[in-house]
Amino acid sequence: MDLDAYTAAHRDQWDRLAALGRKRTFSGVEADELIDLYQSGATELSAIRTQAGSTPQGDRLSILLSTARLRFTGAGSNLFSQLPRFFGIQLPAALFRLRWLTLAVALVTVVVGGLYAAWTLGDHQVLANYGSDADLKQLVNHSFTDYYSANPAASFTGQVWTNNAWIAAQCIAFGILGLYVPVIILQNAMNVGVTGAIMFAYGKGDVFFLYIAPHGMLELTSIFVAAAAGLRIFWAWVAPGARTRGQALAEDGRALFTVVIGLVLSLLVSGVIEGFVTPAPWPWPVKIGIGALALAAFFVYMLVVGRRAVRAGETGDLDEFEAGARRLIVG
Repeated sequence: MDLDAYTAAHRDQWDRLAALGRKRTFSGVEADELIDLYQSGATELSAIRTQAGSTPQGDRLSILLSTARLRFTGAGSNLFSQLPRFFGIQLPAALFRLRWLTLAVALVTVVVGGLYAAWTLGDHQVLANYGSDADLKQLVNHSFTDYYSANPAASFTGQVWTNNAWIAAQCIAFGILGLYVPVIILQNAMNVGVTGAIMFAYGKGDVFFLYIAPHGMLELTSIFVAAAAGLRIFWAWVAPGARTRGQALAEDGRALFTVVIGLVLSLLVSGVIEGFVTPAPWPWPVKIGIGALALAAFFVYMLVVGRRAVRAGETGDLDEFEAGARRLIVG
């Protein structure tokens, strides 16, 4: 190989690659040109190294290719610079689009839980199926309240947070199965309804609500949102509209999985309340007030900030967050 002649023949292309590599934003034509130059440059670098080994020309071309690759892969982007857009626009938009389905899940949970509670309270035989009188008194007088203080607050917070976050992630990840989310919701409603019925049967209904309310308002709402996201993914498969099922699942699944990130954070807040506030020796109005403020903040973020994001044209999709290449190229 005549390296000087080869370099002279491709100098204009390499100079153009260098110029594009220094740009921060690109038009569509420039993006296509950058990719084409990168591909041809990679072929030319391979030829140089095969024929001439390590050379200054090859080293320069290698640097140019590395710079170009950073531009269209997004590896050079500062992740932290994307966080304000994600938390200020994309996540609240995704939550806002789930508002009515979240309400439907909440209503179903309340109705099913209420039916189980009424059934259990209305039939002593049903109540007896959940344990002997001594067992139920142990639950009512000790186990129910001791659960919140049996472990150090920090470790208990971590335990309930990871457990609830895992349940939320499963609701979204396995939502496509159709039956998974309804089973989780019905089981949760049954457990809450039966536990409440037992507490009321032994005159401890106030204790039940006082210990559930501080953290339960935000915790249950977060689980309802996760269930709504899972059902939405399933519906994308059932009724994809003009899209293929594969496209619908990919688009809606990617968009709705952003919700997992938000729910991990909201469940962390509810976990902190459950670990540090619920068992604290504070007046109950203070503890319930803290839980109510946390829920109000979540609703403002979901409904007010989310509405503004959707009106601004945000779809709640995570494409731009996950695929940094296109954002960096198009600008």
